[in-house]
Amino acid sequence: MPFQAMAHFLEAHPDLAVFLVVGLGYLVGKLKYRGFGPGPVTGALFAGLLVGQFAEVPVSDTAKSILFLLFLFGIGYSVGPKFLSAVRGDGLPGVAIGIVVPLAAIATAVVVARVLGLDPGFAAGMFSGATTESPAIGTAAEAIRALPIPQDRKSLLVGHIAVADALCYLFGALGVILVTTLIGPWILGIDVREEARRLEEKYGLAKAGGTGSAWRAVELRAYEIPAEGRVAGMTVREAEAALGGQRAFILRLRRDGALVEAEPGTVLRAGDVVAVAARRAALVEAIGPTAREVEDRELLDVPTLALDVYVSSRDVVGRTLAELGARESTRGVFVSRILRSSLDIPVGPQAAIERGDVVTLVGPAPAVEAVAARAGAAIRASDPTDFVTLGLAIFLGGLMGTLVAIDIGAAHVSLSVSVGTLVAGLFVGWLRSRRPVFAHIPDGAVALMTSLGLAAFVGMIGLHAGPVFVQAVQQAGIGLLVGGVVVTLVPQLVGLLVGRYVLRMNPLLLLGALAGAQTMTAALAALQDRSGSPIAVLGYTAAVPFGHILLTTGGTIVVWLMA
Repeated sequence: MPFQAMAHFLEAHPDLAVFLVVGLGYLVGKLKYRGFGPGPVTGALFAGLLVGQFAEVPVSDTAKSILFLLFLFGIGYSVGPKFLSAVRGDGLPGVAIGIVVPLAAIATAVVVARVLGLDPGFAAGMFSGATTESPAIGTAAEAIRALPIPQDRKSLLVGHIAVADALCYLFGALGVILVTTLIGPWILGIDVREEARRLEEKYGLAKAGGTGSAWRAVELRAYEIPAEGRVAGMTVREAEAALGGQRAFILRLRRDGALVEAEPGTVLRAGDVVAVAARRAALVEAIGPTAREVEDRELLDVPTLALDVYVSSRDVVGRTLAELGARESTRGVFVSRILRSSLDIPVGPQAAIERGDVVTLVGPAPAVEAVAARAGAAIRASDPTDFVTLGLAIFLGGLMGTLVAIDIGAAHVSLSVSVGTLVAGLFVGWLRSRRPVFAHIPDGAVALMTSLGLAAFVGMIGLHAGPVFVQAVQQAGIGLLVGGVVVTLVPQLVGLLVGRYVLRMNPLLLLGALAGAQTMTAALAALQDRSGSPIAVLGYTAAVPFGHILLTTGGTIVVWLMA
């Protein structure tokens, strides 16, 4: 009886059923074993299938479409700045992997589906689950709804997508983790920890000093210059250069009891107390043994600022931190963090800044503001969402998707509203990387669009498929599970061989790119844990924009080819 009462309640209030599924999905998504878990989106799918077993909850197609379009625009907006800027320089091999693996996955899914005699719904669900790309559920569902078949057949095929995705997802995630952490290193014949150590040395992450390592979080301390001190009689510029290339800056000093601003040409005297900003190790190792540290709160009370900056300037893009740190215009300013595609990039002297990166600048407030203005646009919590661009871009993108069509056999198939919206997001994101003041959407708003939008959409798909889940599993049989294993492993192995023997990629960056090509952040985390280094993220970020776009649109392509 309690189940019947709950079923009647959820059927009468489908809006509350969706929130129940989202909440349960995020609860399930938090469950992990040795760092591996289903994630909130797949958790929402499982929750929807479970609730759908005892309650036939009516699902609004309009609500599903709104949520999914918000998600697609958010994804396009996020990866837009990287989509074109990645196609050059050191990131090009990673981009190639981000293209090769999804295309191999699409081809493998179609071949396996034809061999097994799967319908378009099962084929698309096998593809989305085996590649762990839940957005493909949405593009495939829209492609099925556009097919010239009866409505009840469309509903059945859409339900099959969710069933196949749920069955194939587990090994889809586990398979990528196995390839990137065990199978891949074994085939390549490498020790991932040793490879990470060598790569860190290349990027300057293992150095105790150097220009780049001073771009980490800094401290400000006060030191008295003794009579025999070697910097006595030097100018501020000469004293800063005397630290052997380490970035340290004298911001101001106390002389004869008075505070004095430190200009590059100011001559230091014995007895001066100087306020020095530098990396902690530089202060402790290079200055500490030769100078007496003093407590001078007034001297150290320098107005400082930590500011996130969206990078778009040609004068900064493509430059390493070592190059930027050598400029007079960056004097006193440090980079403490680099975010690329929402992932932390290791900060070292050879780390290059890319368009669309969000860097955290630390230093005296006027200097930070000046550098931020030259690098791009400062990100402030008070900046509002540009809802005008958001609404019109989704409308125009969806309109374009309905107008652009191709002929496949006797069918006239449109690009679809979902793919058009994704392209619109890409374009707006790319345009903002050129004009940072245009179409601002705060990171929190984008996160809500992508996270809640997709989880709620997939949960609603699960509610729709729940009543036919058992019957569909019996119909698909063990062949669907085996097919999913093939669709997971074959593209990864193709990417591994192409990356190593055709593109000649660094092995660790190649493994990171394989995780990025299937947008599997858990695989990246497992690789970072096994290698003891975050450096593989450089390969991941080059591949993940293309993986997102191609795998998402792959749902549409698989349906087209199977239909």
